Amino acid sequence: MSALILFDFDGTLADTAPDLAGAANRQRVRRGLEPMPYELLRPVASQGARGLLRVALGMLPDHPEFEAARAEFLEDYAASSTVETRLFPGIRELLNDIRARGHAWGIVTNKVTRLTLPIVEFLGLTDEAATLVCGDTAPRAKPYPDPLLHAARDAGYATGQCVYVGDDLRDVQAAHAAGMPAVAAAYGYLGGDHDVTLWEADARADSPEALWEAIESVMPGAQASTA
Repeated sequence: MSALILFDFDGTLADTAPDLAGAANRQRVRRGLEPMPYELLRPVASQGARGLLRVALGMLPDHPEFEAARAEFLEDYAASSTVETRLFPGIRELLNDIRARGHAWGIVTNKVTRLTLPIVEFLGLTDEAATLVCGDTAPRAKPYPDPLLHAARDAGYATGQCVYVGDDLRDVQAAHAAGMPAVAAAYGYLGGDHDVTLWEADARADSPEALWEAIESVMPGAQASTA
């Protein structure tokens, strides 16, 4: 049976943290602060502007200057989102292998379309993805199931034929809410305060190279074929 393998983007398929951290540090420099070490910003790269501004500037969404800082951050990031961003090692080979096995793959991210498309195009993924769902595509973003349900419909698959792979608790929550098995990508930006075992994912991969084995173990029909 053909399956649809859906992936989160930042921290799962693509290593976007260097460019995100660069945009965050530009906010510090604007305010007369020294750039922050990359190692402190990388663990929150998957949390977007909220997480990065919280660490870089100590700003929460209720701060009176948060929205202005967020707008500046997003503009800076949009102008430099493909400087150092690359696919994680082994990901391109994995995506090619998925298609060679007769399956399809797609991307479901909370990053908005205007920030996602340029990177997806830069990485050469646009023509191969069966579906691309961004944070502003569906009525609600992850952890709600809406984006995953939209992706399945868009690619022509039933939810029972889908698997979702992501590097955050919200990815597992969205997958289960959509009736899909979830694979935790336990690499990328996870810091020491993340206990992946608490996410209750159906499988986990500790490296990109381990993804296919984890995906295959939860694919439709996997239990029946190993019984």
